[in-house]
Amino acid sequence: MSGARESDGEAQPWAEVTPDAARRLLVAAVEAFAERGYHATTTRDIAGRAGMSPAALYIHYKTKEELLHRISRVGHEKALEVLNTAARGAGTAAERLAEAVRSFVCWHAAQHTVARVVQYELDALGPEAWAEIRGLRRQVDAEVRGIIEDGVASGEFDVPDVRGTTLAVLSLCIDVARWFSADGPRTPDEVGALYADLVLRMVGAKQDASRPA
Repeated sequence: MSGARESDGEAQPWAEVTPDAARRLLVAAVEAFAERGYHATTTRDIAGRAGMSPAALYIHYKTKEELLHRISRVGHEKALEVLNTAARGAGTAAERLAEAVRSFVCWHAAQHTVARVVQYELDALGPEAWAEIRGLRRQVDAEVRGIIEDGVASGEFDVPDVRGTTLAVLSLCIDVARWFSADGPRTPDEVGALYADLVLRMVGAKQDASRPA
């Protein structure tokens, strides 16, 4: 493969990364990590995909781990932003949970290559980098848990174990990145709608406008 690309139906979340060479290297690293895995990928592989020399890579990133850390941070921040927008919107707890799940799943499907690296290469991060990413993941957990707690308090949800249910909901959403294909039978929006309905059933939400009959 020659040259990093931003195609395959995925709008890459790297617009704010500058200069252009640094952005190209991130895109190339995502492709390489997703295809070969972090440990099997070399800096030479990444530079080659970006159409650059290995020496040029070190101008922007000191190590391969720094690249993974940057990818993980940007990916988690983008996913959290999507979730925050939905979770903090107007509406009942059921409506907010449905929108949060729909948008979170849609992001993991539309950005499946990025999300696969972000979610499944975390073990390669060093202690300091992992501590930062763990903080972002805790924010994601807190957003979803907060909506479920609101639903339990208002009587909309029947959830005996809020923490366990939060973990189950997030695991369900995140795993979409592992299997989703742009060539599959469903679009990201369709998968998001399906999962929103499944999660409302999971929490015992009462039948209402947020879940079509």
